[in-house]
Amino acid sequence: MLEEISITGLGVIEEAQARFHPGFTVLTGETGAGKTMIVTSLHLLSGARADASRVRTGAAKAIVEGRFRLADNGATQRDPVVAEILDSTGAELDDDDTVIAVRSVSADGRSRAHLGGRSVPVGVMGQLTTAVLAIHGQNDQLRLLRPEHQRAALDTFAGSKAVAALDSYRKARSAWVELLDELDVRRANHRELAQEADRLRFGIDEIAAVDPVPGEDEELTATIRRLSDLESIRGAADQAHHLVAGDSGSSVIEGLGTVRTLLETAADDTLRDLVPRVAEALTVITDVGAELTAFTSSLPADAEELDKLLARQAELKTLVRKYAPDVDGVIDWRRTAEARLAEIEDPRASIEELEVAAAAARDRVQTAAEKLHTLRAKAAKSMSDKVSRELKGLAMGDSALAVAVNPDPASPDDRLAVTVGGTSVHAGADGADKVEFALVAHPGATPLPIAKSASGGELSRVMLALEVVLAAPTSGSVMVFDEVDAGVGGRAAVEIGKRLSRLARAHQVIVVTHLPQVAAFADNHLVIGKSKKGALVTSSVRTLDRDERVAELARMLAGLGESDTGRAHAEELLATAEAERAAD
Repeated sequence: MLEEISITGLGVIEEAQARFHPGFTVLTGETGAGKTMIVTSLHLLSGARADASRVRTGAAKAIVEGRFRLADNGATQRDPVVAEILDSTGAELDDDDTVIAVRSVSADGRSRAHLGGRSVPVGVMGQLTTAVLAIHGQNDQLRLLRPEHQRAALDTFAGSKAVAALDSYRKARSAWVELLDELDVRRANHRELAQEADRLRFGIDEIAAVDPVPGEDEELTATIRRLSDLESIRGAADQAHHLVAGDSGSSVIEGLGTVRTLLETAADDTLRDLVPRVAEALTVITDVGAELTAFTSSLPADAEELDKLLARQAELKTLVRKYAPDVDGVIDWRRTAEARLAEIEDPRASIEELEVAAAAARDRVQTAAEKLHTLRAKAAKSMSDKVSRELKGLAMGDSALAVAVNPDPASPDDRLAVTVGGTSVHAGADGADKVEFALVAHPGATPLPIAKSASGGELSRVMLALEVVLAAPTSGSVMVFDEVDAGVGGRAAVEIGKRLSRLARAHQVIVVTHLPQVAAFADNHLVIGKSKKGALVTSSVRTLDRDERVAELARMLAGLGESDTGRAHAEELLATAEAERAAD
């Protein structure tokens, strides 16, 4: 429940605080006193868009702070949505299991939100507050005229089975639409895909014919550079080999062998100590000679080998020029192209198999749509009966609400057409049904859409009757009504007061009203007062005791708050309401 709210610098309110209690609370006050600012502040806590024009003239920013009790009316477990938000944001609860939500709007339009002492995105705070707070204003009456809101109201009434059926339907439809989209793309791009496959196949075959090896281009370049000067390289290698290991008797190996023999046979220890080093040098020179021999042997005997290597290099350069900066890149291109070609030619993605999959997905959507239609049709009858009973109690005579669930016909070229109840219907985002609320003026009368037949006062009562019916299975939420009694008076106003009082048994109900008949049924009464400070109007909020309530009701009745007659009428109204509440 909402325990208290503090407002600073919002509209006509310079600074005001209000405490709320369980049950039915009304807010009243003269026109322009700022009653709507209370509702505006709750909208801000619910994550509504910040409007800098709402900041009070001369104030740097507007601040709204609300304290919410998250376990109330006998609830033992916190709403899982609320629990998840508290856990993810790190918001801290006070010792009494309440959390404080703060929204500020600066004069330049910047907005900030805090929840439980932590800075959070406005939307996150709105998720928590809207989980426990529902605001109904005159705009809700207009939304009630829209088919999508009528459908949503019916689904809410139908309960968890309808919610689950709608969720299953949406998932099945989403999968179907995805397949249809892919099928459309594949059909439209069939020629382009065939051309792409030909290009990929040609490239793959061309690269496969050359069959390059990673790093081959760099090795070829080095080899070709060496072979381009074959004779000079061969001469240098032969001469070096001759000097190292030649048989002329003057080779380095023979020389070192002679030195080793001389040192080994010397009578001096110092000379003999040099023998290991000479032996080591002899080993190194012998290895060099062997490597020179191998290198010379590996050289081609003529230029034909060079021609072959140059031809190979030309093949590689052709691939590099067409597919990638180097041979390694060419090999990667081939690998990627083979994967793409496999994807294009994958039989699982063929048009024929996509058509089969799409047909199966359509059948699943059709089954889900039929199930959802059955649940809605069943709930529509029960909802009609319950709301109609409420309307009778709201002084609407023999009027009744008819809830019709009709098929939404598909056009001849509708790609999302399914068959429900033997009729071709359009599988929309929320089902294949058109839900319409109609008002039946009296038994036997033709039902007429409420958008065409209901007056403003009747719309208010229809909406309230819906709220009473929809709220019946639940408890613990905060319901705020902003002048939903507009256009209503007399006996109907008394009945609205009764229904709101009854609704407050399971919910905390807060109502902004101008009707004394409604205000008289409240458990708690707050009045918005206003005073003038120069050119500025300042509003304040205070709780009335019983005697003050009588004066306020008298003012609301006919502006007779200070007269004995007005107070007598107000006293009678309040006493009657108290007696009816006690007897109800």
